Amino acid sequence: MFSIGELSKRTKVKVPTIRYYEEMGLLPEAERTSGNQRRYNKAGLERLSFIRHARDLGFSIEAISSLIELHEHPDRSCEAATEIATSHLEDVRVKIKRLKTLEKELTRISKGCDGEGVSEDCYVLASLADHNLCDRDH
Repeated sequence: MFSIGELSKRTKVKVPTIRYYEEMGLLPEAERTSGNQRRYNKAGLERLSFIRHARDLGFSIEAISSLIELHEHPDRSCEAATEIATSHLEDVRVKIKRLKTLEKELTRISKGCDGEGVSEDCYVLASLADHNLCDRDH
């Protein structure tokens, strides 16, 4: 059995986050000692590790909840898990595309000013004040 502090150390998930995952139903409610301290078993540790890895990959709480449901029923088809992962991958690709657009625009704006003048003539500040100076929508 693990205390919440030990679980936190082993998984590198902060204690308030562990409590939050319990409240959200992602992590089963822990057993309690007579002193009302939480105690987690190996299954709790494994579940929290699963959640942590999924969060590191950027999955939403809702997606993780669905994945946990599938994980708990090994006889079910993995089609839904694949759909969740594929949908998340598409979201990531959209974000990457948007970030690349932002990178290009920020590079262009940054190069528009050598940093030697006064703020009144700064192209960076002017670009932020007037969206029409941008090369593309972002």
